[in-house]
Order: sequence, then C-alpha cells, then structure tokens
Amino acid sequence: MATLLVVETSPRGEGSISRNMTQSFLKRWKTANPSGEVIERDLVKTDLQFITEHWLEAYFTPAELHTSEMKERLQLSDKLIDELQAADHLVIATPVYNYNVPASLKAWIDAIVRKGKTLGVDGRGLVADKKATVLIASGGIYTDGSFLQDRDIATLYLRLILKVIGITDVTFIAGGGAKAVDLGELTMESFVEKLNHELVLAAAK
Repeated sequence: MATLLVVETSPRGEGSISRNMTQSFLKRWKTANPSGEVIERDLVKTDLQFITEHWLEAYFTPAELHTSEMKERLQLSDKLIDELQAADHLVIATPVYNYNVPASLKAWIDAIVRKGKTLGVDGRGLVADKKATVLIASGGIYTDGSFLQDRDIATLYLRLILKVIGITDVTFIAGGGAKAVDLGELTMESFVEKLNHELVLAAAK
C-alpha cells in the first residue's frame, strides 16, 4: 500500500494557491492509488520550534545519555522524521516569500535533517527509495527562459535539501504567475487547470 506524506505551508487556507494545487494533485493520486494512505502535516497548525541552544544540546548528546528534558525537546522532530520515513512519496506544497520558502517550511526542514536519523555521520542521505513532488506557487515566473530565473532560490534550496537526505527522484511543479489569481485576472480553478498535465504525471509516478 502506497503512503503519501503531504506537507502544507501556506497560511491562506482555502484562498491558498499552493493548497489548491495540492487538492488537485491528491485527487489524481487517490485515483492512481485507491488503497493508499495519506499523512497530512499542516505546518500552520504545528507548533514548530526554531533551533535553540537547548535543542542543539539535545541534538548533539548521544541518545543513550538523553535526559527526559532532552527527549521532550526532540519529540516533535522525532515525530516529523517518523512521518517522513513512513511515506513512499513526499509532497511539499509551498508559496514563495521574498524568493524563498516560508519560515515554517525552513523550521520543518531543520527538524527533519538530523545526523543519525535522516543523515549519516558520513554525510550520506538515509531517506532512501522515496520520491518527492514539490508544488510551488509564486507571484513571479522563475522557470527556464524567464528573466527572473536566477532568483529561483526556493527550487534550488529544496532540491539541495532533498538530495542531502537521500531523495533524488524529485518533480517540481511551478505555479508561477500566481498573482494573476489575486488580481482577479484568472480564477483559482483556471490557474490550477493550467497545471493539470504536470499534476497528473506527478501523481501517477
């Protein structure tokens, strides 16, 4: 049975373009995987932690020496890593803020990139045999040929992070020009429909 982990980041609820991209993807994934399981991780509803001195103390202390307080500090990180390891396919849906991912997604990444869990002591990624689909909604258009292509930091960053933990089978679906929806030039439905072919292919992988 296939397992899909969906990581949502946008705070805009039903008005979120990246969340609407996810719903379109999910519809197609469930058709291709009727008995599949979906794990949903909404970062807006998750009490994510930024890295602190005490968190790092727990991180760098061998597990057999952890105090109860150290275990508690790493509890959310452990849970997020368990969700990732349980999935065959990871979906990250994110808007772009100031050319990069939201702080909540960076906090999730900081929680799941851990030596001995997702990263070997030799630097080798330990999250093996998984694929990922990244759904990006951005006001600007950063795809090949765009004069803004050199500002596509979000794609470069997420591709690098996924590779670092061992996921190299990654599909990016760029919802560029999303400001057209906010400006009323396109409906949400017509904007997402333009990405239909890419979403179908990614969901069927």
